[in-house]
Amino acid sequence: MNWRQVFTRDQSRHEARVVGWVIPENIRCVQCGICSYNCPIEIDVRQHAWLGKPVQDSHCLTCGECVARCPRGVLRFERNALFENGGKGA
Repeated sequence: MNWRQVFTRDQSRHEARVVGWVIPENIRCVQCGICSYNCPIEIDVRQHAWLGKPVQDSHCLTCGECVARCPRGVLRFERNALFENGGKGA
């Protein structure tokens, strides 16, 4: 892997964090609570995962701790249309 590939991969990850939110796959979640435990601002990510709802909390830093710490890979970043088309959505 060359530096360009590393930068491109990291750039796309950063972009997802800036214009996206955390999406859970509630069927795979075992409610261990590691995601919520590692959230620096104490969002109950586990409850979002249980309900299958994206973490749309305005206080979310999109730091990626919950995504990185989930042992089952239940959480992922996904782009939203909030910042596209002048904030008018898709």
